[in-house]
Amino acid sequence: MSDLFTFLTRMGDNTLVLGHRLSEWCGHAPVLEEDIALANTALDLIGQTQMWLGLAAQVEGAGRSADDLAMLRDAWDFRNLLLVERPNGDFGATIMRQCLFDRFHLLLLDALTHSTDTRIAAIAAKAVKEVRYHADRSAELVIGLGDGTAESHTRMQTALDALWPYVGEMFTDDATDTAMAAAGIAPLPSTLRAAWDTQMTDILTQATLTRPDGDFAHQGGKNGAQHSEHLGHMLSQMQWLQRAYPGATW
Repeated sequence: MSDLFTFLTRMGDNTLVLGHRLSEWCGHAPVLEEDIALANTALDLIGQTQMWLGLAAQVEGAGRSADDLAMLRDAWDFRNLLLVERPNGDFGATIMRQCLFDRFHLLLLDALTHSTDTRIAAIAAKAVKEVRYHADRSAELVIGLGDGTAESHTRMQTALDALWPYVGEMFTDDATDTAMAAAGIAPLPSTLRAAWDTQMTDILTQATLTRPDGDFAHQGGKNGAQHSEHLGHMLSQMQWLQRAYPGATW
């Protein structure tokens, strides 16, 4: 597969998997307002998936559609970050995962609005408006819960400690990233780390949370080398209808 196709599937798979994870909260969030907010964020991400995977299918030129890429690929063909496939856990864990990804996602989309590929720049310009809201909202919740009750603080620190080893993969560079940067299509992920660190340090300080030590990073999601068992379980639910009734439309 071409580097451009790989890059586009990474973008689309991240939003697809995280969007589905958030949709799992529908009817289960702690309060009605959060139930609606999480559902709306999920819808935003699924809408972005349609654009990224739609362009990926066009670039591939193999007659597949965005739906085909979403519903008919197996887990080993997905290129999402390991962070976004992590189970929801409690509400605090979901919000912490969201905040960690949102800050990266926003920085990446901001850079992509200047892509030399006008199609990518156009998608990014539309998506960045939604993600800016996502990033502001998740940061406010992390701060509110972290600097809230003793119980909420403990839960947010526990979530941060558990998710931190998955942060590093967002900023690893590989051959695809290098090719995209050389063509002016996308930035090297590593160049986004300093700004992300600055923003997250400010958020965690306000939240009275302690940033974990260590630089160990789980890897394998973005290149498809190794996904967790959680992705397979999630896809078995997400893809069930299309697999059971091939070609079904609604």
